[in-house]
Amino acid sequence: MELFDQAKELGIEAEFVDGQGHRHVTDEAVLRIILDALPTELPHRLLGGPVVIRAGQPSQTSLGVAARFPVRWKIIAIQEVTAPGVIAEGEASDNMIVWPPDLPVGTHRLQLVDAASFTEEALLMVAPPQAYGGDFDRCWLLAVQLYSLRSARNCGIGDFTDLEAVIALAADLGAGGVGLNPLHALFDDRPSDCSPYAPNSRLFLNPLYIDVEKLPGVSLERKAVAELRQGDIVDYATVAKLKWQALGSAFEKFKSDAATDNRREFEQFRAERGPALARFACFEVLRHKFQKPWWDWPEPWRQPDEARCAALRQGKDGAAIEFVEFVQWIADRQLRDCRDLAARLGMKVGLYLDVAVGVQSDGFDAWNEQAAISRHLAVGAPPDALNTAGQNWGLAGFNAAGLLMTSFAPFREMLRASMRYAGAIRLDHVLGLKRLYLVPHGFAANNGVYVKMPFEALLAVTAQESVAHRCVVIGEDLGTVPEGFREQMADWGIWSYLVMMFERDDRGSFRGLDHYATNALVTINTHDLSTYAGWRSFSDLKLKRSLGIDPGESDDARWHALTMLTDTLRHHGIHRHDLYAVTEFLARTKSRLLAISLEDLLGVIDQPNIPGTVDEHPNWRRCLPLAVGDITAAIDAVALKVATQQRTGVTI
Repeated sequence: MELFDQAKELGIEAEFVDGQGHRHVTDEAVLRIILDALPTELPHRLLGGPVVIRAGQPSQTSLGVAARFPVRWKIIAIQEVTAPGVIAEGEASDNMIVWPPDLPVGTHRLQLVDAASFTEEALLMVAPPQAYGGDFDRCWLLAVQLYSLRSARNCGIGDFTDLEAVIALAADLGAGGVGLNPLHALFDDRPSDCSPYAPNSRLFLNPLYIDVEKLPGVSLERKAVAELRQGDIVDYATVAKLKWQALGSAFEKFKSDAATDNRREFEQFRAERGPALARFACFEVLRHKFQKPWWDWPEPWRQPDEARCAALRQGKDGAAIEFVEFVQWIADRQLRDCRDLAARLGMKVGLYLDVAVGVQSDGFDAWNEQAAISRHLAVGAPPDALNTAGQNWGLAGFNAAGLLMTSFAPFREMLRASMRYAGAIRLDHVLGLKRLYLVPHGFAANNGVYVKMPFEALLAVTAQESVAHRCVVIGEDLGTVPEGFREQMADWGIWSYLVMMFERDDRGSFRGLDHYATNALVTINTHDLSTYAGWRSFSDLKLKRSLGIDPGESDDARWHALTMLTDTLRHHGIHRHDLYAVTEFLARTKSRLLAISLEDLLGVIDQPNIPGTVDEHPNWRRCLPLAVGDITAAIDAVALKVATQQRTGVTI
């Protein structure tokens, strides 16, 4: 088969139009690498892929032209139902199967046999009609970069005890929750790799957020800790060294005199997180042992193996494996306490957590899910108006064939880990559920392809887990959006992500209140954009130019934007243009969630991250100017409460 025809058969768009309207045709060399990097899909004769049914809605599925009738079908439970075995069976005398109306929600196995005795199996997924919609009308969230929090007691990086203080602060201000950067596990021996969006694993937590002083057996050197607190930039290397030593001491104390209740809780956590935790702990020990990417490890360890990991635990590495599990247990327990505090304070959302679009190729998730995650390919975005060269995020993402081969288990486990203590999550680059833009390693970002994903099946899994965890799902739907994408997301109950700075018409005017959708999170900006103070002062433009980066906007264009914002605010009866004026405008939209960043409330100029930079800017490192305990006195709490009173119902 000709190369481009083969690509088309596999759902690869080797020819597409980018965000600037330019037509791209992928190089044959690139296309061949991509084809070789993706798992081979098994051919289908009777069905084209997984069957998705929405509970309570009439559903039918057409059979392939090669089918010989009658076709007998049988649905067998494999999870999520109380009674195992055959759920339903029947026979189709033509090319359409009409499904029973009362199938239980869950993921099941469908078996088909046609008149020619050809057999085929497929997934049959029964999902709730929509994802969880929340039990609140409208509220607002305080958005925080956890690492950036200062306090009189932390170790130079924000931790879960600081998060508890912020939750209390946010509740006092009338917020319905606190939004956070991804809390995914990074690499403990590579502290400079501090981007929360480039994780080792999306299944586990970053131990640097543990408050180690809460743990028995820990004694910190006061002077060293005080020095770490004084810095304006998180010193990840020194923080990591101090915290890992402290965690080691806590583990020794735990082993020597673990209280019965603590040991029981630890074992319960290990059982709850199951084989994934055991494999993660095994992987971390092996990573430290071999000091190279997992594909260069000795052959027996290049694939996860339950028996081999169990044997490793029984040997001299057993204590090191248990240590990794212990650390994850402590992190999990402290995050759970934050969730519980938010609930006690009456927060309707509680924790709003971010989920990265991919993982580092040499990390645990890529090792653990080698069929579903393509380590040779990086997720990115084609050229658009903001990034004219395209984007290569250097992260490995899921692939369609591998997800089908694994019954979508890797995607499901990622959602479960993220929703464990969250009232809402945001899926970064949710466009990747429909199609992923993939670039082979070593090639420019504008030389990639779009690869089609099993969109409806991924939406079904998302709805299943969202309802099961009572967790709202927000999709970060910025960028080149395929036609009909937002409508399909909304139909499944996945909320949109609306950034005011992008919500402008062709003349540059900011859109009015009626433009904003109800099931959406609205915000002024994002961590990748200028803060409001930085935007008004042109600081972002000056900084990017000083770094040799084209900001994509002239000073005249910024002056025009400032004028357009003032006009929009005045049109809606708001005759100021400070942060609280913009907050009042967004609070009056019908969008059910509003996120306000702590950086904006404190008037911070610099943004957390500048895309396209590594060492040129202190991305994911800058501390807030004030300690958590000093924030209330530094902001205009009355103005904030007035601006958000339509969401809180509090009369000032």
